Amino acid sequence: MGLTAVEKVLARASSRATLRAGDVVEPAPDFIMVHDGVVRGAKRELDALGIDRLAAPDKVVMVTDHEVIYGSARAAEMGAFNRNAAKAWGVENFFDVGRGGHGHIFPMESGMLLPGMFYFDNDRHATNAGAIGAFGFRMGMEISRVLATGTNWVTVPQSVKLTLSGKLAPGVYGRDLGHYIARLLDDGTLDFELDYRVLEYAGDLDQFDLATRAALCSSPTEMRAYGVFFPPSKQILEFARERAQRPFTPVFPDADAVYERIASLDISALEPQVVLPGGVHNAVDVTSISGQPVDHAFIGSCGSGMYEDFALAAKILKNRQVARNVRMFIAPGSEQTTRRLSAEGLLNVFIEAGAILLPAGCGPCNDAVVGPLHSGEVSISTATNNNAGRFGARDARLYLGSPATVAASAIAGKIVDARSISL
Repeated sequence: MGLTAVEKVLARASSRATLRAGDVVEPAPDFIMVHDGVVRGAKRELDALGIDRLAAPDKVVMVTDHEVIYGSARAAEMGAFNRNAAKAWGVENFFDVGRGGHGHIFPMESGMLLPGMFYFDNDRHATNAGAIGAFGFRMGMEISRVLATGTNWVTVPQSVKLTLSGKLAPGVYGRDLGHYIARLLDDGTLDFELDYRVLEYAGDLDQFDLATRAALCSSPTEMRAYGVFFPPSKQILEFARERAQRPFTPVFPDADAVYERIASLDISALEPQVVLPGGVHNAVDVTSISGQPVDHAFIGSCGSGMYEDFALAAKILKNRQVARNVRMFIAPGSEQTTRRLSAEGLLNVFIEAGAILLPAGCGPCNDAVVGPLHSGEVSISTATNNNAGRFGARDARLYLGSPATVAASAIAGKIVDARSISL
């Protein structure tokens, strides 16, 4: 019997010829990612134990992406603490404000995260690694153990396989499909349990670029997937080779790999989706909610923060204005994307449309540390989830859609089908 993709990734990282779901291993990561919000807790825990040296500081990547704009004295103090921690620990790979962007995006764009790699991360959206054919393992606050020892024990997760057939119709995008998959998982059409499991995609995948794959990693995360994996296409491998900071070996599942569950899905008839407030599983066809007034719009997050997402939105916003009753926020996923948007004149499109530009990072998706909503207001965004209170006031209503749906709705001042707007 063959191996799934993630079994192969963990076998390599564990110096094992083979292993199976359920095995316990201590894999050696290619790197260890720590996001800004957990540095203080990890350092204080290690300090209390008398541990002042990291096991592998050269592997540690510290990222400032959640609180990029210091909107409070607390945030500024946290930033100072993190800079001091990086110095004390000897971490040279510290991507502070203005130096990288979103930790689940810029490592793929810069050639740091490559196909076949394995890494530890404190954040659950490490699932984005699957977009490029890698595997990120979430540790939460146990990341301190990884910092201290260089690894941690891991139970190899089960994998489930979803085979996609057909092509997405014009005007339908990766976030639409991701939200639809969440909808089918919730209503039982896709009979998968994703808790501590890896969702592996198969089928007609060559149609999906890296940005679309990242979008398709987002919704399963909110449905409790511990990992998501795309076998890298020729296009993805070319992208990785052009940027690679080190040699890499891509991983593909064996034809006779063993999966806990297998299902298939024809995506050719899919319509654009909008997620109703309360969770990513509440997806409906956009036509069923068209006309809902909105006060707030946001494009960004690790689900829709790549260049292609903003280029799509810019096509819709060009020579148009954000509605007077709407405040719209744009947060690129990386400094590289910000620079490219600037070089190609697309930042001007957003500015002239009346959107508010934010620095690379999470933006409002980090519990609205910027761009919050007031009581009773309505948002349409590309955030990773829309649980109550995500954007501030708990009684604010949060809708999710693709970058196209968000851009079109910001112009209209109400939720609309972006296909109704001529480009």
